[in-house]
Amino acid sequence: MAENRRTWLITGASSGLGKALAEYALARGDQVVAVASSTAATTELASRYPGTALAVRLDVTSAEDRAAGVRAAEERFGGIDILVNNAAIDFIGALEEQEEADYRRLFEVNFFGAVELTRAVLPGMRRRRTGTVVNVSSMDGLASLPANGFYSASKFALEGFTEALWQEIEPLGLHAMVIQPGSFRTGIEHRTKASGTPIDDYAATAGAFRAIVDQLTPEMFPGDPDRAAEAVYREATSAEPRHWVVLGSDAQRRIGAKLDQLRAEFDAGKDVALSTDFPGSADNAVL
Repeated sequence: MAENRRTWLITGASSGLGKALAEYALARGDQVVAVASSTAATTELASRYPGTALAVRLDVTSAEDRAAGVRAAEERFGGIDILVNNAAIDFIGALEEQEEADYRRLFEVNFFGAVELTRAVLPGMRRRRTGTVVNVSSMDGLASLPANGFYSASKFALEGFTEALWQEIEPLGLHAMVIQPGSFRTGIEHRTKASGTPIDDYAATAGAFRAIVDQLTPEMFPGDPDRAAEAVYREATSAEPRHWVVLGSDAQRRIGAKLDQLRAEFDAGKDVALSTDFPGSADNAVL
């Protein structure tokens, strides 16, 4: 392995941010295992970088695929330095409207797939005492919206998982971070699907969001995937990686508003919080 050449395993690498990041890393001379459920786009990418790119068909919900993908990366490049859990799907609709099969599939891809792939690469990273896990969340992972509740919930879960992860692995010399992108021009408007039958009572909330999705155009997405790829690369390869990385003006605005709201509610509820302890017990709290 060339000196300072990193090996990336990037899921969802056939389009959007995953593809842009794979392209950027390869152009910088790194090695990339480009992972997607279909290899049409990743095979083309690998053909342009035959010595440093490997296209692997991998369904993140398949234990066999995950094991085979990690094994292929280790056999070809010797190990995985940076895992990017980027693959995700979305279904929209009110929480009551959506079909159970859809939101369970959403969690299998967005959360459990990322969890299990992380667990699969950690033994090698621990053995080498080096490695970074990059989990791509969303501005919706901190600020939820009507009609997108299950997607938000999967990203909230991913953020909680990652926050615990970095506390566990940083003493070993490893790192983990959350990326919180806003709306980027990745073609997601063509991949987002509605789930379930609309209920009239939700017309003004989830129904309004459904209507907006049907009218989306690329110009409504301020984020540039190529610029995002450069930012993710820079943050993931930093000597001291940050834990939360917000990408996009809309994400900065929405997350900022949510933090202000949380602080206001937190401060307003201080007396209630303190009133529920056993008298004199605060100094003995385990956390």
